[in-house]
Amino acid sequence: MAVGEELMTVPDGTEPDGVSDRQPTRSLTEAIVGYYDETWLDYRMLWLNPDNLAVHFGYTDDSTRGHADALKNMNRVLADRVQIQPGERVLDAGCGVGGSSLWLATERSARVVGITLAARQVAMARGHAARRGLTDRVYFDVADFTATSFPDASFDIVWSVESLCHAPRKAAFYQEAARLLRPGGRVVVADFIRTARPLDPTGEQLLREWLDGWAVPEIDTSAEHLGYLVAAGFTDARLDDVTVHTRPSLRRLYRMAYWTYPLAVLARITGIRSEVQHGNVIGSIRQYQALRHGAWFYSILSATLPRR
Repeated sequence: MAVGEELMTVPDGTEPDGVSDRQPTRSLTEAIVGYYDETWLDYRMLWLNPDNLAVHFGYTDDSTRGHADALKNMNRVLADRVQIQPGERVLDAGCGVGGSSLWLATERSARVVGITLAARQVAMARGHAARRGLTDRVYFDVADFTATSFPDASFDIVWSVESLCHAPRKAAFYQEAARLLRPGGRVVVADFIRTARPLDPTGEQLLREWLDGWAVPEIDTSAEHLGYLVAAGFTDARLDDVTVHTRPSLRRLYRMAYWTYPLAVLARITGIRSEVQHGNVIGSIRQYQALRHGAWFYSILSATLPRR
């Protein structure tokens, strides 16, 4: 039975067995760039708030009054976590279309460099910065955040919001962050953490179908992330499960994808939407099903590079 047929007969979201809808084999960089290029309209129409340009999930607490507030609030929570000060230099690793970078420049008076693999995202981010008069405080470029050309000790903060998941080797990101940070610099990461390795077969299957749909090679456990930080020389590592705060945002995406899935199937069959775009919808459904299955949680992680 096809993926769409199974999903349409499971209104309570029970996880079906034996489902596979993977992308064709391509290099990971091509897959990531292709994913964001081809799904941009989905993000723009269904998720993006033109004020904050957030291509990430929201953080709900007593201060938020809806989706747009939660998206902005994620930036505030992360900035507070590592106490970003005016004038500090921030590397936005995996900056998307520049939402967090522009927020940091405006709200925290930081100087920000945003990097992403997708040239189209860089062009859009630069346009947003120009329209907001922030080109003196924010710069965007195409680069791999696990192997940059920046000099040692160039930044006070390395910031990563739902981008580290795309790295095939998370340890390489932390090693590069340690190289780029000045003594006393901080790293902050908001991302998805698998609860075990391995999971039970259903959990692994749901996780794989989500990650394949979003051009994510793998997500790691909390112990693995913390081990990478120690190996890179960081101290004061802290990893918190904040799923309770992100669940409303996660559930919002799931419901949009689940109830529009029949239309997505029709659009794929008729050639209106590509395999990558269709995989994005499948991934959005499987992500929340994997969360309910206990396969992963949403975390905020931070650590400090010791002063020499």
